[in-house]
Amino acid sequence: MAKILSLNISMSKGVNKEPVEEVKLQVDHGIVGDAHAGKWHRQISLLAQESIDIMQAKGLDLEPGAFAENITTEGIDLPNLPVGTLLSVGETLLEVTQIGKKCHKGCAIFKQVGDCIMPREGIFAKVITPGTLHRGDLIKIVDKE
Repeated sequence: MAKILSLNISMSKGVNKEPVEEVKLQVDHGIVGDAHAGKWHRQISLLAQESIDIMQAKGLDLEPGAFAENITTEGIDLPNLPVGTLLSVGETLLEVTQIGKKCHKGCAIFKQVGDCIMPREGIFAKVITPGTLHRGDLIKIVDKE
């Protein structure tokens, strides 16, 4: 069963996100208090622990939020979800808006090992139904029919 392993926020851009126990999500915004929130299609970022494990196997000691992901997941194949997929996450509803992203001028992780998983396997979503998320909340793909 897919779930949230970690919720991560930062007050400014360009720094690692720090784990928190819960976050509040707002429509047309994202996570209240997170520097990357705003009225755009990349309100929330998600990355699977399974992807992070690939980077840890290359010798990196990584904590949740090291890739600036808001939600670290377990048990869901994020990069293979089509854009438009609806995810029931805790009491909220998210819509996948983008798979992967362009890497910004070689992040610290890329400089260390010559690779970074976030541009290929991280995904982005916008908030459809607001609410509060907690570490351990379940994640389910919603059937649109």
